[in-house]
Amino acid sequence: MNPKPKYIISLILIMVFSLISRAGNQKNSVGIDCFFSFLDKAKEDKKHEKDNQGAIIRINPDEKVVYLAFTADLYFEGGGHILHVLEKYNLKGSFFFTGNFLREPAFQDITRRIVEQGHYVGPHSDGHLLYCDWQKRDSTLVSFEEFGNDLKNNLAELEKFGVNPEELSFFMPPYEWYNRQIVKWSHQLGFNVVNFTPGTGTNADYTTPEMENYKSSVKIYMGLLRYEQEHPNALNGAILLIHPGTAPERTDKFYRLLEDMIRHFTSKGYRFKSLKQQ
Repeated sequence: MNPKPKYIISLILIMVFSLISRAGNQKNSVGIDCFFSFLDKAKEDKKHEKDNQGAIIRINPDEKVVYLAFTADLYFEGGGHILHVLEKYNLKGSFFFTGNFLREPAFQDITRRIVEQGHYVGPHSDGHLLYCDWQKRDSTLVSFEEFGNDLKNNLAELEKFGVNPEELSFFMPPYEWYNRQIVKWSHQLGFNVVNFTPGTGTNADYTTPEMENYKSSVKIYMGLLRYEQEHPNALNGAILLIHPGTAPERTDKFYRLLEDMIRHFTSKGYRFKSLKQQ
């Protein structure tokens, strides 16, 4: 019988700690700090649920906390409404903006408000590129250099609004579509790829009536309520993606139900946090 993975990891950690302890006093202190930092990081990674591409899709299934995420590229007509609701309930959200969005003059004042109010504001790609093929997911459509420049340029635009790139650790890829390669490259550049929790369904709020996969706001909301009741982890640690803006063809805006959603799940004992607060 093969040893259990946890047992093997424990043995490795013990050996590492033993080696550190044999170092000189100054090196020993630094080594121990690094060791416990490693342990803290391991604990943090352990509580995150990831998909088969390596992206974080649930923060901590042991905590009754919901994480509201908002992404934007071309549209943001609901941004003011969302900010009003979050302010009303003293909540923080997580916003992911493209460079396209940040360069648009019409969105710059509200972006400053979002940053000033302490929400998490992170990258969503500079040019809203498609990183990998829709049908053949493992086929990456950009080089590492192209990916790196896209992310770097996005961070440069965020920095203009007072966002410190050094304080950012989460990145939601454009179209919420990525593969293992993109996740690996993101890690190399210091970011964890994060995405909505599959099955929650709120991400469908971008669909328009002529699309085959169109879902009305009521259908999306009912699906979310059903998911919360039926999933083993309910909405514990779930990341709910809501689009603050959609194409004009969609007049049925799901973000209008944000306040009802917050009130309902708060009454069931859930708390709402941003990725800054996790």
